[in-house]
Amino acid sequence: MPSSFHPSIPLDLAAIRARHTLLLVGRLWEGDRARVDLARELGLSRSAISSIVAELIEAGLVEEAGQRGGGQVGRRATLLALRAGAAGLLAVDLGASHLRVELLDLRCEPLAGREVAHDVLAGPGATYTRLADLAAEVLREAGMPRERVAGVGAGVPGPVDHATGRVVAPPNMPGWDGEDVRAGLERALGLPAWVDNDANLGALAETRFGQHRGARDLIYVKVATGIGAGVLLGGRLHRGVRGGAGEIGHISINEQGPIGRSGNPGSLESYAAARVLLDTAEALRAAGAVTTLPRPLTLATLIAGAGSDPLAREVWTGAGHHLGVAISTALNLFNPAAVVLGGRLSQAGDVLLQAVRESALRRTMPVNADPTCIDLGTLGDRTGVLGAGAMLLDQLLTPAGLRHLYRVAAWGRGPPAAPLLPSPLAFSAPGGFP
Repeated sequence: MPSSFHPSIPLDLAAIRARHTLLLVGRLWEGDRARVDLARELGLSRSAISSIVAELIEAGLVEEAGQRGGGQVGRRATLLALRAGAAGLLAVDLGASHLRVELLDLRCEPLAGREVAHDVLAGPGATYTRLADLAAEVLREAGMPRERVAGVGAGVPGPVDHATGRVVAPPNMPGWDGEDVRAGLERALGLPAWVDNDANLGALAETRFGQHRGARDLIYVKVATGIGAGVLLGGRLHRGVRGGAGEIGHISINEQGPIGRSGNPGSLESYAAARVLLDTAEALRAAGAVTTLPRPLTLATLIAGAGSDPLAREVWTGAGHHLGVAISTALNLFNPAAVVLGGRLSQAGDVLLQAVRESALRRTMPVNADPTCIDLGTLGDRTGVLGAGAMLLDQLLTPAGLRHLYRVAAWGRGPPAAPLLPSPLAFSAPGGFP
C-alpha cells in the first residue's frame, strides 16, 4: 500500500478507488496489460477496471496500444500502456566532482542529458546556479516545456534527512551542513523536489533497473571520493531516524588505524577512498614497486591498469580487502540477497570484485554468506539519475502524487470531465507538491 495512506483514515469508496487507481498505474508501469489482465491481477470487476481506465485515458496517462490474441478463438484483447511521454522527470546526480542532469520519461528512459565537472566545495549557491543552467539546456534539447515536468529528484554525496531535504553534517561536503537542498532546488528550478543520499538512490536504481531487479533485501555500496551504502530491507530503504543509515565508509575496520574525514580512527574511508588509493599507489612507487603507470598518477590510469599493472593490481586488491572487511559486517547484520558495488572505483572491475568477495565471505557466517551475491553494478554512470527517477516515481504513485501527475499530463489538453482522484483533504499528502 502506498505510504501516504494513513491507517487512521477510513477507507471510504473514494479512497478505495484511489488505491485501485494507483495499483493499476503501477501494473502498467511494469508492462502493457489488457483490461482482463488488470481485473484478474487486482481482483476487480471488468466494469470497475474499465471505469478507472477511461479516466486515465482521458487524463492522458494511459493509452491503448494495439491488440493481442485472446484466450478464446476469434477474440483479441486490446492492450493498455502507460503513456511514458505524458510527463518528464528531472533527475540530478550531484557528485563530489561532477553534476549530471537527465530528463527522463515516466519509464525512466532518457530524453536528454548533460554532465559537467563541478566541485561540490563551490558551495550551494554556485551549484544551484549551474544546475539551473543545465536543466534549461536539457529541457530545450528535449523540446519539453517546464510545465510538463512532474518534479526533480536529486542525489547528494552525504547524509540527507529525507523528510526535510536537509543535508546533515556531511563529511565530504564542507559548507553544506544544514543546507535545505530541497528548497534550494525548488527555488532554482521552479519544480517540486525530493532529495536523498546518492547511495540510497543507487540501491533504488539497482533493484528497479539492474541485474537484481525485484530484490527486496539489497545493499548498494558506492565507492568513490567517499564510501556510502544504500540499504534496502523488505523492499524499503532503511534511512534511519535522520537519514544517516548506511554510512559504511565511517565504520572503523581498525581501531588503531589512521583518522579519516569523519574523525574515526581506522575507518573504511581511511583505507579505500579515492584520494587514499592514489596516495597508496604513490607510496608503493616510491618504495620501488614495479609499474608502467605514467606520471602524474591519476585515478583514471590507476583504474585502467587494474588488470595488467602490478602496482595497480596491488592497490586494488588491498582496497577490495578493506571493503570486504566492512561489507562482512553489513552481511552479518542484514543478511541481504545481494551486495552491489558501484561508484567510480568499481570500474577497477574483477580485480577489486574478487578481493571484496574473498575478504567479505571469509568473515561472514555461513547462514549470511551462502545466499548472498556480491556483484559489480551494471548501470554505470546512469545509476544516480535512474535512482532519482525511481524516487520520483515512488512519490508520484501516491494519491497526492498522482493528482499532481494528472495536472502535469493534462497541461495544454484542457480540464477533464471528472476528477481523477478524490479530494486531497482525504489523505496525508507528502510535501513537495503544489
